[in-house]
Amino acid sequence: MSEQSVQKSLSRHHETTDQDTDLLFSIVVPVKNEGANIDMLLDLIDSACDGRLFEAIFVDDGSTDDTSVKLQAALTRYDWLRVLNHAQSGGQSAAVHSGVLCAKASRICTIDGDGQNPPSEIPRLIDAMDSQNGSKVHLVAGQRVMRNDTLSKRVASCIANTIRQAILKDSTRDTGCGHKAFDRGMFLDLPYFNNMHRYLPALFSAYGGRVIHIDVVHEPRKAGNSNYNNFQRGLVGIYDLTGVSWLIKRHKRVRPTEVKAHN
Repeated sequence: MSEQSVQKSLSRHHETTDQDTDLLFSIVVPVKNEGANIDMLLDLIDSACDGRLFEAIFVDDGSTDDTSVKLQAALTRYDWLRVLNHAQSGGQSAAVHSGVLCAKASRICTIDGDGQNPPSEIPRLIDAMDSQNGSKVHLVAGQRVMRNDTLSKRVASCIANTIRQAILKDSTRDTGCGHKAFDRGMFLDLPYFNNMHRYLPALFSAYGGRVIHIDVVHEPRKAGNSNYNNFQRGLVGIYDLTGVSWLIKRHKRVRPTEVKAHN
């Protein structure tokens, strides 16, 4: 099945599936060839979110290892687990978008599937979405402290973040962090494009959302290999920045309010 077919199928599902108002939040975890990390991540989510009503949607983005086998087996162990499958890889943003479309809660929390975003931060992200100073929060963006990555990754990320902030002025130190919590409805109102997950603070702000940032822990990768290299990130980032800047400058800036008849 093509990626376009997957998205069309999920869109139909979104239109016909009622939201579950009892669920506090839905966790969306994009994974690709992370079989070595699956069991650990599931156990940590179960422990971190114990006592809360939630669901976790793992989106297998065309894995070629034993990721799908491990997720299938885990469905019998965790009643909060749901699994989606992309027959071919569509990228991290496609996986996140598919998960959000199928999510039943109005609040979403995302973490990466490599184990570097500790699930223990999930309750903090969700709790931070509660109204602050009488104003609703639409996006809580995690920002990594004491990053456990190679020097080359940290340097490349620093350069990319500096350039992005200069162009988009999104006031975000670390937009590449997978730890995020956001309003499902507003996310689905955003224009979808590949790699949009890296620009959510700028997009939410441009579309009228309130964005806040919190510092989060970053763990070293314990198993498996990264699906990206610095060169790939750099080339894609330059191309995407041009498109995101264009979108923000030309987005719809007015919102309608319905006029009611006077009684």
